Amino acid sequence: MKPRHHTRSPGTSQAEARRRRWAVGLAGMTGLALTTVGLAPAANANERPRTTAGDHLENADQPSTDNHRKRSREQGRGGKPQGTPVPCDTDALIATITLANARGGATLDLAKDCTYLLTADIDGAGLPAITTPITLNGGKHTTIERAAAVDEFRILTVDVGGDLTLNKLKLIGGRADGNGGAILVNSGGALTTNHSTITRNIADGDGGGIAANGTTRIAHSIIERNTASTDGGGVAGFAELQISKSRVRANAARDGAGVASAGTVRIEQSSVSANHARGNAGGIFVDDGSGFVVDTEVTDNVADVIGGVFADNRTQITLESVAIIGNLSGRLAGGLGVDTDASAVATNSVIKNNNADDAGGGIYNISELVLRNTKVIGNQAGSEGGGIYNEAPGVLTLFATKVMKNIAVADGGGIFNEAGGTVNLNTATGTVVIKNRPNNCSGDVPGCAG
Repeated sequence: MKPRHHTRSPGTSQAEARRRRWAVGLAGMTGLALTTVGLAPAANANERPRTTAGDHLENADQPSTDNHRKRSREQGRGGKPQGTPVPCDTDALIATITLANARGGATLDLAKDCTYLLTADIDGAGLPAITTPITLNGGKHTTIERAAAVDEFRILTVDVGGDLTLNKLKLIGGRADGNGGAILVNSGGALTTNHSTITRNIADGDGGGIAANGTTRIAHSIIERNTASTDGGGVAGFAELQISKSRVRANAARDGAGVASAGTVRIEQSSVSANHARGNAGGIFVDDGSGFVVDTEVTDNVADVIGGVFADNRTQITLESVAIIGNLSGRLAGGLGVDTDASAVATNSVIKNNNADDAGGGIYNISELVLRNTKVIGNQAGSEGGGIYNEAPGVLTLFATKVMKNIAVADGGGIFNEAGGTVNLNTATGTVVIKNRPNNCSGDVPGCAG
């Protein structure tokens, strides 16, 4: 994720100034630019049940033909432990993981009502690196925590050949001087979390909670109150990342405070809320990759630029049955931002009550954006484009979409189309732009009643 350097033709100084405001804070994802080799294929997401936005944290699992992963998930759902018991003793846990790696993998049943307190740095982590298929089964109040006042290290590293599954565990207090505050998944490794919590971890690089260069699946889990100095306060993904029926909340980072992805990301039946970015994208940041977000709520996130969802730099993102509500930007794009060379499609979605101090209260589009059967309602902008700001050469296409009750302080309460931009309302499909203040449209918007 690199800084954008936009250019403008002479005579558009206002657009140049706004673009500079958009670009401020954009910075590259660093430290995890590794190739994604040897990755296991993801489960077929189309086989999973679908619900509507807000039906989160229910019991469901992704299909898999891998017996190890299947057994681990059965245990994660509450089945009887079938692995090797590990007493409530940190040295015993370290020794058992070491032995499991040497023997080609194992399922380990950690003690209930136990905190495994990590005090020593083992090659940058508190536990031995995972290099084989290993499942750690927790239970009621099973926690792995880095002790206070010891050297800084993350909780776990998954190396090449490692396939780590966490069931019913809480990871807390990791502190990495690089990437992955709690967990670092290196290229060629894999991670699955079920019914687990990753909280209060810190990375001086990317991925306050998890930094993933290998296939990573987060299910029925909570990723909260983690911090990254650069990108991905909750999760930073650079390969294949799947988040389902999970909560990503109250994380902080420079860019992509909730989730930052420079690979392929799928987020479904989840919530991304109350995250805070001092740069771009309080909620979800997808850069130079692809994203699919379905039946998910992106709410109450805050950023300097783009409060909710940001599609940046050769990104293709699909939003289906997504609620982008109550997000705040200090400058542009309160709800959704689509930057140069990116494209986005939103279907059956709601973009509501977002706020931008400058332009594009609900949406700021510079590239290609299609809205289908979507509501853009109740958003506010401090200058133009209360509902939508379409900057040249952006192409905005609406089908059966309602742009209503949005407010702009200066102009274009519903839609502001900058000279050189294109807006296709397709009113025959039922698109309406009504009840916006101080006007419905500004600029060339055919079919809009000013």
